[in-house]
Amino acid sequence: MENKPTLVVALGGNALLKRGEPLEADIQRKNIELAARTIAQLTQQWRVILVHGNGPQVGLLALQNSAYDRVTPYPLDILGAESQGMIGYMLQQALKNQLPQREISVLLTQVEVDAHDLAFSNPTKYIGPIYDDAQAKTLHAEKGWIFKADGKTFRRVVPSPQPKRIVESDAIRTLIARDHLVICNGGGGVPVVEKADGFHGIEAVIDKDLSAALLARQLHADALLILTDADAVYLDWGKPTQRPLAQVTPELLGEMQFDAGSMGPKVTACAEFVSHCHGIAGIGSLADGPAILAGDKGTLIRLEAANA
Repeated sequence: MENKPTLVVALGGNALLKRGEPLEADIQRKNIELAARTIAQLTQQWRVILVHGNGPQVGLLALQNSAYDRVTPYPLDILGAESQGMIGYMLQQALKNQLPQREISVLLTQVEVDAHDLAFSNPTKYIGPIYDDAQAKTLHAEKGWIFKADGKTFRRVVPSPQPKRIVESDAIRTLIARDHLVICNGGGGVPVVEKADGFHGIEAVIDKDLSAALLARQLHADALLILTDADAVYLDWGKPTQRPLAQVTPELLGEMQFDAGSMGPKVTACAEFVSHCHGIAGIGSLADGPAILAGDKGTLIRLEAANA
């Protein structure tokens, strides 16, 4: 087993199904093949653990789930588990084709949350496709779903509680020790709460960036990389004054405001990881993976002072 530094990669659901793209399996598969090429490049220098998002995918499963009215729609925790299997299978196959000599393992992962987390009264996590205003109002009336603006369109939002504990952390460590490339915490992990009689699922979608940062801290990883559909973190996003942040410290990021439903959790996850573990963290587009960690593209967060 090679003694490489450890990297946790968080792959956005929107990087696998880009904003506005049809939610087709063939389109997702092509995007996943691109992701696999990037991850394969990263394994040349890093020992990689891969976490993926599921926002578009779990929203699609919810739509398909609610179309059949003879059965009560399955809850979000079960749909989250379904998305782990769906996305994990495609990533596993694509990565094995890129790295035929590596062991690629997908682990169905539960992540504990607090049933009293304030997120349950303020949904912020975007899932599913985009809608115009009229469509969103119709779906709200029909299904009771909550919608918030996502740019000029609307998307469904669901609670996104803070991840507290990765239930299968020992299994993850065991696989890593055997030099497996591990795909885990899919969609942030299946959200569960612990009661007197054990674990129970709860209606939520955990933010995969916060889940990946928790995993990176528990593993004492050297780096955290968040790959998404944005090429960097931008100051004044959407305004004429917007500009990308190249290299920045956690302290400086703490003075800035970012959207709670998209870039905010990514920035928080990276800043907390760097502050606690003294490693590096990067945010940027899927195709730029190795260049982000080298400081050549995207946004690199590190402890020492750097120019934004």
